[in-house]
Amino acid sequence: GKGPEAMTFEFSGTLSRWPEFAWGAYTTLWVSLVSMAAGLVLGGMGAAAGLSRHKAVRTLPEIYAEAIRNTPLLVQIYIIYFGLPAIGIRLTPTFAAILALAINAGAYASEILRAGIEAIPHGQIEAARALALSPWRTLRLVVARQALAAMYPALVAQFILLTLGSSLVSAISVADLTAAANNVQGLTFRAFEAFLVVAAIYLGLTFLLRSGLTALEHVLCPFKFAGR
Repeated sequence: GKGPEAMTFEFSGTLSRWPEFAWGAYTTLWVSLVSMAAGLVLGGMGAAAGLSRHKAVRTLPEIYAEAIRNTPLLVQIYIIYFGLPAIGIRLTPTFAAILALAINAGAYASEILRAGIEAIPHGQIEAARALALSPWRTLRLVVARQALAAMYPALVAQFILLTLGSSLVSAISVADLTAAANNVQGLTFRAFEAFLVVAAIYLGLTFLLRSGLTALEHVLCPFKFAGR
């Protein structure tokens, strides 16, 4: 009998569609950046509420975080894009994607920010007051610097996860990297090659983002690396 045919790879047709991959990478990056920035705003509000003295106020960010962390991101995207029109709110695919990713990122960021602030020894704040530092200088020189140093690695990891998770927005027709792979494989009938190229691009993006953000950490938190 005839043996199984050897699998052959043909990347020329896939790579010739590089403008689609480039546009997908650009879309993935800016959607992720905007979503993370909005998520940090939401996270900051959640962290502030979580540090409140009032239990009712502290409960709100806890419910928010639990609801988001225990439901799939794809379901959250569908609720915003397909569910909101049921109550008269219609969003473009890109705006719905950013909103869903921001809400998701905010839930994780709120816990990271709160933990970073709580990690500051209270004695240092008392020492700043004893030195007659104003509340603003205490926040800027004592709290913010140390809190940023404590939570920066976790925020970077969360941003990388958000960038990878943004691949789900292709399900609502956002022209990101994953959507580019779907389009290219539909034209070339080379699914393996198309998704292999996109996987390589994601690897390159995450490597560059992590390297760049690690370099930025040396600028923002130089005291962490003193003497190394």
